[in-house]
Parts: sequence; C-alpha cells; structure tokens
Amino acid sequence: MSTNVLDYIGIKTNKNVYVNLPAAQLVEEALLRKEGKLASNGALLIAGNNGNRFGRSPNDRFVVETNNTDGVWWGDVNKPFPKESWDRLFTKAKNYLADKDIFVFDGFAGADESNSLQVRVIAEKAWHALFATTLFIDTKSNLLKETPGFTVINVCDMPMPDFKDYGLNSEVFVLLNFEAKTILICGTHYGGEIKKGIFSVMNYLLPAKGTLTMHCSANVSHDDKSALFFGLSGTGKTTLSADPNRRLIGDDEHGWNDKGIFNFEGGCYAKCIKLSKENEPQIYNAIRFGSVLENVVVDKNRVPDYDDGSITENSRVTYPTSYIDNCIQEGTGGHPTDIFFLTADAFGVLPPISKLTPAQAMYHFLSGYTAKLAGTEAGVTEPQATFSTCFGAPFMVRHPSVYAQMLAERMKKHNTHIWLVNTGWNGTGKRISIKHTRALLTAALNGDLEKVKYNPDPIFKILVPESCPEVPTEILNPINTWTDKAKFAEVANDLAKRFNKNFEKYASETSEEVRAQAPVVKEAKAAAAGN
Repeated sequence: MSTNVLDYIGIKTNKNVYVNLPAAQLVEEALLRKEGKLASNGALLIAGNNGNRFGRSPNDRFVVETNNTDGVWWGDVNKPFPKESWDRLFTKAKNYLADKDIFVFDGFAGADESNSLQVRVIAEKAWHALFATTLFIDTKSNLLKETPGFTVINVCDMPMPDFKDYGLNSEVFVLLNFEAKTILICGTHYGGEIKKGIFSVMNYLLPAKGTLTMHCSANVSHDDKSALFFGLSGTGKTTLSADPNRRLIGDDEHGWNDKGIFNFEGGCYAKCIKLSKENEPQIYNAIRFGSVLENVVVDKNRVPDYDDGSITENSRVTYPTSYIDNCIQEGTGGHPTDIFFLTADAFGVLPPISKLTPAQAMYHFLSGYTAKLAGTEAGVTEPQATFSTCFGAPFMVRHPSVYAQMLAERMKKHNTHIWLVNTGWNGTGKRISIKHTRALLTAALNGDLEKVKYNPDPIFKILVPESCPEVPTEILNPINTWTDKAKFAEVANDLAKRFNKNFEKYASETSEEVRAQAPVVKEAKAAAAGN
C-alpha cells in the first residue's frame, strides 16, 4: 500500500509503516525482530549485528553531482558520483523496500529555529528509528511539515553483489544528493552513518546562511560562559564536555551565528571503550532504557564490559540529552569565551595544554592534527597519526578555508581564548590522565592559566604554561616525560615535518602571519637542548 508519509519520495510498500513510534515501542519492535537484546542496565544492545562495518566507511561516501553542488569541495573527502547511477540505485532501494516493514522518524537538526532542518529517517530496522529518535531533536512536532528538508533512507540489508556496475567501491555506500535532498545508506548497520550524513548536510547548507558549522562539543558555566571542544572522534569531545561542574549544550555538532552557539542534535553519541563510572559518571549513568549500545560486549548476565574491545574498539552508546542531569535542553548558549582544540598526539611530543595566538589558532584549525583511534573507521585497528582539517575533514563539504575564515572572524569579534590540548600520549608511553586533563581545562576556564608564565615551544611555537593547579609540573613540558631526550627531539622533528608537509595544501589560501606558525625543524642536538 502507499502511505502519505512516503508518497513524496515515491516509496510504496505492501507491509506495515510505523511512523514516529515512541522509544518504548521501538525497543519492543527491535526485540521482537531480534535486532538486539536488553542489557542489564536496560539499554538496547545491538551487538555483533553490524556485518563487518563497526565504524564509518569514508571511502564509500559520495556526493551526487547535480546543479546544487557548485560549492562542494571535491576531492578525497567529497568524491563525485554520477546522477545516472544515483537514479538506478534510488529505484533499486525503493523496489527493495516494497515488501519490507518500514520505520519512519520525523525530527529536526538544529536547535536554533532559523537554522533548523527538518529530517525524516526511513529505515528497515526498528533500532535505526530508535537511534534517530534518541539522537535528533523531536520536541518540535508542531513545526513538522509534510515534506521534510532532508530524508535519510537506510536500506542496510539490501544486497549489492553488482556494486561495481554502479561505480561503487564495495557493497557499502553512503550517497548525499543535495538536489533530491536525500541521503541513501546501504550495506552498513553502523548508526553513525545516519548521524554524520545529516551533519555533512548541515556543513553544506548553513555556511551559505552565515552560520559557522563545527565538529565540536559545547558546555557552559553556571555564570553563562560557554566553551567549545573541537576534535575528531575519540579525542575527548563527549567525555570532557560532560563536566559535572558545567552544563552540557551538546557533545558533537554545533553552529555559531550572531546569537551564539546551538546544538544540532537532541542526543549524544559517546564512545564506550574503557568507560568508567569514576571518570565519566554522566555518560555512565545515561546508559539505561531508551539508550542504544552498539558493539558492546556483555557477560552471561548481560552486564556490559566496557573494557572489552573484542568486537571493536569503537563501541558506542546513544542517549538523549535529557539523560544528562545538567544538560541545557534548549541546546543553545552564548558566544564562547574559550575554545579547546583536542588532539590525541600519538607521538607524545605535544604538551598537555598550550595557549595559541589567533594566527596559531588558524594554523592548527586548518591542520587538525590528531590520531585516528582504533575502530572509529573501518580498517583502523591501532592509532594512526593523521591531519583532519577543521578537526572534522570527513564531514566538511565546503572548502576548509570557508570554515576557517568564519571561525577567525568570530574569535576576533568575541575575544575568544584558544587552547591546544593533547588528550593522547606523552613520553611515558601511557595516555595522559583524564584527571590531569580536566584540571588543565578547569584552570583555563576559571582564569588560573592567565596568571602563570608561558614559554614558547622551540619547535611548535605554541605557548606552554610553567605551572597549573593540581597538575604535576613535570608533565607540562613533554620532554620531561622522556628518558631519552635525543629520541624526543627526533620524534618531535618528524612530527614537525609532517605538519609542514600537510600544510602545503593550505598555504596559498592563508596569510603570511598564519604560514609563519609552521613548526621549526631543528638539528637533533639543538632540539633536545632547546627544550
């Protein structure tokens, strides 16, 4: 039969269409269909049900070439896809859904109404509808229109043995079509593809309206001072923004316009590996009925073992922001006083915190250095050093200079402090303590780091504090954590060369002042002595 909610996109089905079921019913449907089971804490556990894709599939993401893609940054991130092949795949997907039960979710991305996008998710899995219900904003039902601003169609189990005939790389694909206002997902169950697909759409649409889109989390103090935390998945955006002493605005995706900042989502998508109640109490307590666990191992009593990464290191939980006690449900905040660039330095040569000048901020924003953590993307099994411009290159549809220029204008206008924070490793070979990272952030936010002396790093030029309350002085300068100083110099120089090589692609688009912030490659003896 044909249903009104699907007519606009041409989908017809002979089976049931479930529209905007509440979370409890979607959990029931998922259990009845054996899509998952309940964990001991009440969360819906989707484990071992993602095929061989336990993370995003960036090599299988394409943008359909149409008249609406003039502003797309074409290249390795946004690979063009022929409209003719899209038409064939879209017809194939609609035919596939003709004999499937379908679950539909209606909601919004963007807490600011002037920048809000109505989203409809059409899925063959009940748990994908629950994922959308948990993650997107569903509190504006009175504003819903018959035809949404963008549609996500998820046909995760559609067979694609002939994928090569369509010019695809594998049986998995994620296609963004700005003309059809549709995202088509196939071959992967991973919920993050739904989330990041809409984030990519917002990254294309909103800058044209004068709104900066950002891959960052955000929180606010009790005296209404906002802070942003930029970083790739696994660098600590969710963990560090979930601060019991501050109110959460959102954990991953935000916009910044003339009124301030606003969340794109109504939920959070947190990594679970090594999750503990002691270090991350807000996230730990948010995992309950109505939340979704992906790829988390449980024991015979279905108690989650967050230390077990045998399925994947990229175990995940999705929960609504209402599960965070001190979250701002309106999803908005004022202009940020502080911005933190989070990097998981796999080499262990960057300080745990450093202050950046405006020019350095632009250099590091365009560089986006971090390490891809295991499991975050298909095929990544151990940390890998990488550069991801704007701390979110896989989702940036426009040229990085667009976002960088908008950020520079806002930082200058609102006198925002910028910090580079290493949430990765140091010379001990161990990851920097989250306790120390939190203490450093607290000191930056409450002004304690404005009272201390800074020394420029002789290689990276960033400004390193000499002291910080509740943090051992010896870890502030990373060379102090290395027993082999000559080895430190060698590794630091190697990373400096990587920075310089990577930035070549942005040099023509930046000022001499920004280019001058490039690291200095030194002779090994001088580098060791200089620190």
